[in-house]
Amino acid sequence: MLNLETVKQDIEKWIVDFVEVKNPALGGWPPCPYARKARLERDFEVRLGLMPMHDLTKIAREGLHGKSVVIIAYDPKDVTHEQLHWAIDTANREFLLPKDLLALEDHPDDPEIVNGVSMNQGTYAMALVQSLSDLNAKAKIMADKGFYD
Repeated sequence: MLNLETVKQDIEKWIVDFVEVKNPALGGWPPCPYARKARLERDFEVRLGLMPMHDLTKIAREGLHGKSVVIIAYDPKDVTHEQLHWAIDTANREFLLPKDLLALEDHPDDPEIVNGVSMNQGTYAMALVQSLSDLNAKAKIMADKGFYD
């Protein structure tokens, strides 16, 4: 059973030590140029999840409660990569996208490697939910700055 305070600390440490840090293999950019601002403004929420589909449909109904990102963490021993992928894919298509929300997945058993850099948090299976229009607007700004080159 995961402990919420421990999960919050672990995820915040990952944000500070990796997600906010400029990386030469990523063109000198941090993996997420907006993470530091979100962290400093406490504009994200970490929750423990029970069942991915249930948790994601609840967010579709209730929204993000004024946060830019809601991170739902799971013990990867309890939720396989395949289960998480199916739930996120299904929830995005059927519930989240129609509400201008998008869930992204991160699971230790499904490495995401960009330019040789592992982007995974590594400890937890996670669904990261945010506004699709906000994500697209920020992606356009970063594209104009050469982030994706």
